Amino acid sequence: MPAPSHKPSTFLVFPWGLLSIVLVLGLNLVLSNAWFSKNWSWISLVLIIPAAILENFKVGYSTMRIMFMKVMYSLLSFMLVGMAFGSNLTGYYNVKFKEVSGAKFIHLPWYVLLALVVLLLIQVAQLFSMLKAVKRELVQMDPDN
Repeated sequence: MPAPSHKPSTFLVFPWGLLSIVLVLGLNLVLSNAWFSKNWSWISLVLIIPAAILENFKVGYSTMRIMFMKVMYSLLSFMLVGMAFGSNLTGYYNVKFKEVSGAKFIHLPWYVLLALVVLLLIQVAQLFSMLKAVKRELVQMDPDN
Protein backbone atom coordinates (compact mmCIF):
# COMPACT_ATOMS: atom_id res chain seq x y z
CA MET A 1 0.00 0.00 0.00
CA PRO A 2 1.51 3.37 -0.98
CA ALA A 3 2.15 5.95 1.72
CA PRO A 4 -0.44 8.75 1.94
CA SER A 5 0.63 12.03 0.41
CA HIS A 6 1.18 14.92 2.81
CA LYS A 7 1.43 17.45 0.03
CA PRO A 8 -1.10 20.31 0.37
CA SER A 9 -3.70 20.87 -2.29
CA THR A 10 -2.86 23.26 -5.11
CA PHE A 11 -6.02 25.18 -4.23
CA LEU A 12 -4.58 25.96 -0.77
CA VAL A 13 -1.19 27.04 -2.06
CA PHE A 14 -2.42 29.09 -5.05
CA PRO A 15 -2.21 32.89 -4.48
CA TRP A 16 -5.77 34.03 -5.20
CA GLY A 17 -5.25 37.51 -3.73
CA LEU A 18 -1.99 38.08 -5.60
CA LEU A 19 -3.62 36.90 -8.83
CA SER A 20 -6.43 39.44 -8.35
CA ILE A 21 -3.94 42.24 -7.72
CA VAL A 22 -1.98 41.34 -10.85
CA LEU A 23 -5.21 41.21 -12.87
CA VAL A 24 -6.43 44.59 -11.57
CA LEU A 25 -3.08 46.23 -12.39
CA GLY A 26 -2.83 44.42 -15.72
CA LEU A 27 -6.34 45.39 -16.81
CA ASN A 28 -5.66 48.98 -15.75
CA LEU A 29 -2.52 49.05 -17.91
CA VAL A 30 -3.88 47.19 -20.94
CA LEU A 31 -7.43 48.45 -21.33
CA SER A 32 -8.24 51.95 -22.48
CA ASN A 33 -9.21 54.46 -19.82
CA ALA A 34 -12.59 55.16 -21.39
CA TRP A 35 -13.68 51.50 -21.30
CA PHE A 36 -12.09 50.72 -17.95
CA SER A 37 -13.57 53.79 -16.24
CA LYS A 38 -17.09 52.74 -17.33
CA ASN A 39 -16.77 49.10 -16.27
CA TRP A 40 -14.47 49.34 -13.24
CA SER A 41 -17.14 48.35 -10.74
CA TRP A 42 -17.92 45.08 -12.53
CA ILE A 43 -14.26 44.24 -13.00
CA SER A 44 -13.51 44.94 -9.36
CA LEU A 45 -16.54 42.94 -8.27
CA VAL A 46 -15.49 39.97 -10.38
CA LEU A 47 -11.91 40.12 -9.07
CA ILE A 48 -12.33 41.11 -5.41
CA ILE A 49 -15.27 38.96 -4.29
CA PRO A 50 -13.84 35.64 -5.56
CA ALA A 51 -10.40 36.48 -4.12
CA ALA A 52 -11.94 37.17 -0.72
CA ILE A 53 -14.01 33.99 -0.79
CA LEU A 54 -11.21 31.75 -2.05
CA GLU A 55 -8.68 33.19 0.41
CA ASN A 56 -11.20 32.72 3.21
CA PHE A 57 -11.36 28.99 2.48
CA LYS A 58 -7.70 28.75 3.53
CA VAL A 59 -8.27 30.07 7.06
CA GLY A 60 -8.42 26.75 8.91
CA TYR A 61 -5.32 25.21 7.38
CA SER A 62 -2.19 25.72 9.41
CA THR A 63 0.50 23.53 7.88
CA MET A 64 3.87 25.22 7.68
CA ARG A 65 4.05 25.15 3.89
CA ILE A 66 0.66 26.84 3.51
CA MET A 67 1.49 29.45 6.13
CA PHE A 68 4.88 30.16 4.55
CA MET A 69 3.32 30.53 1.11
CA LYS A 70 0.61 32.85 2.51
CA VAL A 71 3.29 35.11 3.97
CA MET A 72 5.37 35.09 0.78
CA TYR A 73 2.40 35.85 -1.45
CA SER A 74 1.26 38.63 0.90
CA LEU A 75 4.72 40.18 0.80
CA LEU A 76 4.75 39.96 -3.00
CA SER A 77 1.30 41.57 -3.09
CA PHE A 78 2.42 44.47 -0.91
CA MET A 79 5.59 44.90 -2.96
CA LEU A 80 3.70 44.92 -6.27
CA VAL A 81 1.09 47.42 -5.06
CA GLY A 82 3.84 49.55 -3.49
CA MET A 83 5.76 49.69 -6.76
CA ALA A 84 2.62 50.63 -8.71
CA PHE A 85 1.68 53.27 -6.13
CA GLY A 86 5.25 54.63 -6.14
CA SER A 87 5.19 54.89 -9.92
CA ASN A 88 1.86 56.71 -9.72
CA LEU A 89 3.20 59.19 -7.15
CA THR A 90 6.39 59.75 -9.14
CA GLY A 91 4.40 60.44 -12.29
CA TYR A 92 2.08 62.81 -10.44
CA TYR A 93 5.09 64.63 -8.96
CA ASN A 94 6.82 64.93 -12.35
CA VAL A 95 3.72 66.25 -14.09
CA LYS A 96 2.53 68.55 -11.29
CA PHE A 97 5.73 70.04 -9.90
CA LYS A 98 8.54 69.46 -12.39
CA GLU A 99 6.25 69.90 -15.41
CA VAL A 100 7.93 67.05 -17.27
CA SER A 101 5.88 65.90 -20.23
CA GLY A 102 6.17 62.48 -21.78
CA ALA A 103 7.39 60.74 -18.64
CA LYS A 104 6.29 57.12 -18.39
CA PHE A 105 4.39 56.13 -15.26
CA ILE A 106 1.49 53.99 -14.14
CA HIS A 107 -1.70 56.01 -13.85
CA LEU A 108 -3.92 54.61 -11.10
CA PRO A 109 -7.41 56.11 -10.96
CA TRP A 110 -9.22 56.25 -7.63
CA TYR A 111 -11.24 53.10 -8.32
CA VAL A 112 -8.09 51.06 -9.01
CA LEU A 113 -6.53 52.37 -5.80
CA LEU A 114 -9.71 51.44 -3.92
CA ALA A 115 -9.67 47.91 -5.38
CA LEU A 116 -6.00 47.50 -4.47
CA VAL A 117 -6.57 48.72 -0.92
CA VAL A 118 -9.45 46.27 -0.47
CA LEU A 119 -7.32 43.42 -1.79
CA LEU A 120 -4.47 44.37 0.55
CA LEU A 121 -6.90 44.46 3.48
CA ILE A 122 -7.93 40.92 2.55
CA GLN A 123 -4.25 39.95 2.64
CA VAL A 124 -3.84 41.53 6.09
CA ALA A 125 -6.91 39.70 7.38
CA GLN A 126 -5.45 36.45 6.09
CA LEU A 127 -2.17 37.10 7.87
CA PHE A 128 -3.95 37.73 11.16
CA SER A 129 -6.07 34.60 10.74
CA MET A 130 -2.87 32.69 10.07
CA LEU A 131 -1.34 34.02 13.28
CA LYS A 132 -4.45 32.94 15.16
CA ALA A 133 -4.11 29.44 13.69
CA VAL A 134 -0.44 29.32 14.72
CA LYS A 135 -1.36 30.38 18.25
CA ARG A 136 -4.06 27.73 18.43
CA GLU A 137 -1.63 25.08 17.18
CA LEU A 138 1.03 26.11 19.69
CA VAL A 139 -1.45 26.09 22.57
CA GLN A 140 -2.50 22.55 21.64
CA MET A 141 1.13 21.42 21.69
CA ASP A 142 1.82 23.04 25.09
CA PRO A 143 2.42 20.27 27.65
CA ASP A 144 1.22 22.47 30.54
CA ASN A 145 -2.26 22.69 29.09
